[in-house]
Amino acid sequence: MVQALKYLTETPSQTAGPYVHIGLIPHQAGFDIFDKNFTNVLVSPDTAGERIRIEGRVFDGVGAPLKDALVEIWQANAAGRYNHPADRQEKPLDEAFRGWGRTGADFETGLFWFDTVKPGSVIGRRGHRSMAPHVSFWIVARGINIGLSTRMYFSDEEAANHADPVLNLIEPDTRRHTLIAQRAMRGSAVVYTFDVYLQGERETVFFDV
Repeated sequence: MVQALKYLTETPSQTAGPYVHIGLIPHQAGFDIFDKNFTNVLVSPDTAGERIRIEGRVFDGVGAPLKDALVEIWQANAAGRYNHPADRQEKPLDEAFRGWGRTGADFETGLFWFDTVKPGSVIGRRGHRSMAPHVSFWIVARGINIGLSTRMYFSDEEAANHADPVLNLIEPDTRRHTLIAQRAMRGSAVVYTFDVYLQGERETVFFDV
């Protein structure tokens, strides 16, 4: 059996197909097949923290917005703790905040958005370095063989960003800005814009995770 396995070739990779929305975000594709649909609204009236909206587009190598991209985010709560058993930080757990969302780009404009709260700083895996507030992204679309992982940091957290151990691994003059979302006010709402570029001179930094 072991000898036979030596001669097997690797299974070819395949990009996300045109039916990714039906399987992963069916409600947006017009199919009501789940009792509880995945959503891009992470907050409820009981969720603690500053309400924010994250929005942006995913652009291909020629600068055209992808209108079939699927985007997932996960993040800590406003106190800096994840709603996951592996997070052992001595910080309050917000039962009204799951910290995970999924949406697709708008079929007409390519815009994606999430209503959430601004996360607090978290302690890194080794337990001794604080990480700047951030949101983790995972992106899938036709033409992408493997889902792409990246992070979004906040433009109004300059001191924390300057000390963040991950950001400090990235070239500051040409690449680091691709992970920084810009804060703006839209009436009374706080909006952070985070555009993702898959290729080209403005390519976003992606992580091998």
